Parts: sequence; structure tokens; C-alpha cells
Amino acid sequence: MSRIQTTFSQLAEQKRKALITFITAGDPAPELTVPLLHALVAGGVDILELGVPFSDPMAEGPVIQRACERALKFGISTHDVLGYVREFRKTNTHTPIVLMGYANPIERFGVDAFIAAASEAGVDGTIVVDYPPEECEEFAQKMQAKGMDPIFLLAPTSSQERIRQVAAVSSGFCYYVSLKGVTGAGHIDTAEVAERIAAIRQHVKLPIAVGFGIRDGATARTVGSVADAVVIGSRIIAELENTPQDQACDAVQAFVTDIRQALDA
Repeated sequence: MSRIQTTFSQLAEQKRKALITFITAGDPAPELTVPLLHALVAGGVDILELGVPFSDPMAEGPVIQRACERALKFGISTHDVLGYVREFRKTNTHTPIVLMGYANPIERFGVDAFIAAASEAGVDGTIVVDYPPEECEEFAQKMQAKGMDPIFLLAPTSSQERIRQVAAVSSGFCYYVSLKGVTGAGHIDTAEVAERIAAIRQHVKLPIAVGFGIRDGATARTVGSVADAVVIGSRIIAELENTPQDQACDAVQAFVTDIRQALDA
């Protein structure tokens, strides 16, 4: 059982929902990435998503696009991202880390080399936005052979066939994008999310995490009432943009503590 599967199993026994957060590796400064990961865990985060900076993050809104741009100005590479995971694992061996990004950096690294290096560093899963499930059976199998989970996105526009394809190749959890558009956009219609999750559950037996548009404790709690996990990214990046770097870890920890308390209420 992977770390991700173990985490969801433990949370289910406790009747609690998973809190998943996203930050971009290297933003707002390379030396802050690992301390921020630890601060998120201290605030009650169950699974960490660490963004691999990319120059054309097509699914991201302006907030995460800016985070990618800042990280790339520091020259942050996939090797650096894996180094952050390795450093984090020196003192935390239980919190799952999922790398989120795009196909290009993986292809440049070499798929087999990336999977081997990610496993060695202590990565638990990947979300590759532009890897369609129908073309990823081999990638998924290679990931799972190394004890890592390939995680795929579903959207309000996903067909029954796409849902079945995701069910066939994914593990760990399924990421449901609650909005049409990019990260950080719009407002969530919880009734519509509940309806779509029910349709997804007919085919996908994994836990379902909902992301895009969750901004505060109230929306997290509402979405948590129909999903197994909530994902928060843009709102955390915005918090970092508006906080002096020497206060970044404390600010992020305080923010996610409030979300955790709302989810557990």
C-alpha cells in the first residue's frame, strides 16, 4: 500500500477528510520550499502537492503562472524539485508528496530516469496535466511498479469514457477539477460538484479530491461534505505573494490551520 493509500485509509477510519495543498517548488525563494512544506504539515495538511515549474502552465490561472515565472527565474529544474523532496524526507517519512506539472519536463528528463529518480527521492505520486489517461497505461504501470501513484484529472466536461479510462490507469486518488477554466477561477457550485462526484464514483473506486476554486474554510468544509479531500493551491500562493518572506512559513501554517479546523468541525 502506497503512502497516499495509507493516508486515505487512516483518514477514513477517523471519519476525516484529507487536506491537500499545492505550492510551486522554488517560489517565493528556493531556500523556502522545504520549510514551507514542513509548515504546511504542521498546519494539518495530509498530502503535499509540489509544483514542477514550467514555462507554459496551460491549466494555471495568473497566480500560479506568476509562481512558475518566479521559480524559473531562479533556474529551478526537475532535479532541484527532487532535491527538495529528498531534503524533506530526511525528517518526514510519512507525509505523501505528489509532484504536479506537465509532460515536457518529464520527457526532457527521460520517463524511465524520472520515475527512478522520483522513487529514490521519496515521491509518492504524480499529476501530469497533459498526460491523457488513454495514452498513459505504460507510464502508470511503471509508476505503480515503483510504489508511486499516477493521479489523473477529471473535469465537469469529462465524458463517461474518459472517467472509465481514468479508473483503469489511476491509483492513489482521483482529482476532480470543480470548475471549467484555470486554477483560481470562479466559484464552486457544490450541488453540481456532488452530482458529478456521484457519477464519477460509479466507475472510480478511489478517493476523490476536489480542487480549483477552494479559497477558505467555508468552501473547504462545504466541498469536504461531498468529497474525500479538498485541494487548495492558488489561495496559498496568493498568501505567499502578500507576505514578507521571513513570515511566509508562519502565515501559511496559520492559513492551513484554519482550513483544517473547518474541515474537522
